Amino acid sequence: MSRARHKPATPATEPTAPAVPPAIPDVRPGQSVELLKELHILTRDGKLNQDSRRKLKQVYHLYNFIEPLLDEVMNARGDLTLADHGAGKSYLGFILYDLFLKAREGDKTGGHIYGIETREELVARSRELAARLGFGRMSFLNLSVEESIRSPELPERIDIVTALHACNTATDDAIRFALEKRARFIVLVPCCQAEVAATLRKHKNESFGRTPLSELWRHPIHTREFGSQLTNVLRCLLLESHGYQLTVTELVGWEHSMKNELIIARATGQPRGNARERLESILTELNLEELRERFVY
Repeated sequence: MSRARHKPATPATEPTAPAVPPAIPDVRPGQSVELLKELHILTRDGKLNQDSRRKLKQVYHLYNFIEPLLDEVMNARGDLTLADHGAGKSYLGFILYDLFLKAREGDKTGGHIYGIETREELVARSRELAARLGFGRMSFLNLSVEESIRSPELPERIDIVTALHACNTATDDAIRFALEKRARFIVLVPCCQAEVAATLRKHKNESFGRTPLSELWRHPIHTREFGSQLTNVLRCLLLESHGYQLTVTELVGWEHSMKNELIIARATGQPRGNARERLESILTELNLEELRERFVY
């Protein structure tokens, strides 16, 4: 007797798992793709090209310098405040929030980033982007330096002050703000230091009769380069006179910018004994006394 053949049972269809967007090479897991598009680090279709890959590498390189400072403050206080002075489009603030603070969004004391900028249209744009991304612990303030020092919209003390490519005297403004706010860390990438060079140029003939060091800025290109370096030396002495320990290095990786100096200042409460004396001596020797108010206080 032949046996009836039974058709094998059709296996039940398993539910399809929701599609996971493929990882983008070189982009850290969890990063906001929308933010990276807004910052022109990713292309509009969410891809990396050669130029955007270079930009992303630069972003991570700068973040590697700042992350240990964020960790140190957070571990010590369980909270942190960071003010980005002369924030522009708040490029740096958004990156720091996305890479560090976003993971702490459920915490009541997860840190807060303030972007301070004098151009109202950039402040409005940053506010809109933060709202769209759900970055709730970011504030953008349309304030001058004087206003930001006294404004009730900012806490009395700021843990970390940053100024990324703040042009000309904007870096000095950020330093003054940081000293007023007793910042634990100050991170500066200075840019376009024209004021000292202009003063050297203004008194060039007089300086020739005062010091042979004037040969350092006799030629226009040397005036510009020496003025830029001297500006940062004066800034470092000012910070040391206020009890900060400095690390001054090259911000390797920012190939698109000639302004490649990174200054990281850590508050120690112990002023360098001869910093102010040397600062004043340099101003006198190089005929820069009219800048005393900017660098000696």
